[in-house]
Amino acid sequence: MPEKTSEYKPLVLVDTADLPEDVWLEYRRRGIGGSDAAAILGVSPFATARDLYYDKLKIVSYEDPEDNWVQKKIGHLLEDLVAEIFHVRTGYQIYQIKKMFYHPVHTFMLADVDYFVTLPNGETAILEIKTTNYNATDHWWAGGVETVPVNYEIQGRHYMAVMNLNHVFYCCLYGNSEQETIIRHIERDRDYEEELIALESEFWNDHILTRQPPRYVEDGELILASVKNHFGSADPNAPAIELSLSGAAGAMRYLELQAEKSALNAQVKQIDNEMKRLQGQIADEMGRCCTAVYSRDGTDYTITYNPLRKPGINKENLYRLQMQYPEIYEQFVTVSEQRRFYVKKAAGKAA
Repeated sequence: MPEKTSEYKPLVLVDTADLPEDVWLEYRRRGIGGSDAAAILGVSPFATARDLYYDKLKIVSYEDPEDNWVQKKIGHLLEDLVAEIFHVRTGYQIYQIKKMFYHPVHTFMLADVDYFVTLPNGETAILEIKTTNYNATDHWWAGGVETVPVNYEIQGRHYMAVMNLNHVFYCCLYGNSEQETIIRHIERDRDYEEELIALESEFWNDHILTRQPPRYVEDGELILASVKNHFGSADPNAPAIELSLSGAAGAMRYLELQAEKSALNAQVKQIDNEMKRLQGQIADEMGRCCTAVYSRDGTDYTITYNPLRKPGINKENLYRLQMQYPEIYEQFVTVSEQRRFYVKKAAGKAA
């Protein structure tokens, strides 16, 4: 097959050097980009395959949240700096080709690569620039072993397939110094690549071209956020709908899990009560002290019972604020909508 040889070259879709962002986004909708691939595989922490479907077909959603807009902006602003750090730390020459490429066989596969790298042996590699924070650096380790977050790995493997290159480097800045960067490297895996291409092809041909939305299979919170973003606020006056067979089956399974959870919650409540009883007895012994120590079987233990103080406003004071200072209340108090999901079994019908 052509994609498994080393003979093909990527084709250029468009020069991106002076391309306005809105036009660039339109070109991205013509195919699947590297950052889209993880959503298709159901492992993106940011989007579902359905979100990607809506975007590619320009199906309007009522809400388009930008909760991580600062993170995206920082990543864009620091891109050149992080690339320079990679050059300094590795000594490898880096350069950019500001073009959007596509695969010559699987033409829906697109690649807009951050940087290219010239290796000492003359081979070309890909460099992906990332930024994160201290609290997220553990995503770059797995059981003490260096790794690449799965969504970034899939992105890199997608790019290797499109560009017909065998190496991807990642440079991730998580602090404000040269040493606070993570550098990773992965090599091409033809078997993985073949599976990836098959899944992307299925998404493009069976969903995008046929306008058939993919099923939700991702994490529940991500699915609920996607549904809310697409449909917007609830309409209390809308008539009830008749669930499909699959929806009804899901509701019955939900009831089963609800019963299982209730049984487990009863056990958890019993354990919590026992823990609080023990905590109360120990707190009585500590009095006003915040620290206690003890030893058992040669091991030293420390108990802390520190005060935690944070600003807040109770319901009564919030009401007084609304009554006495309505302008301030309207300026600073926001109302967020939450929807309560509940499955109720009707009472048995009389004979």
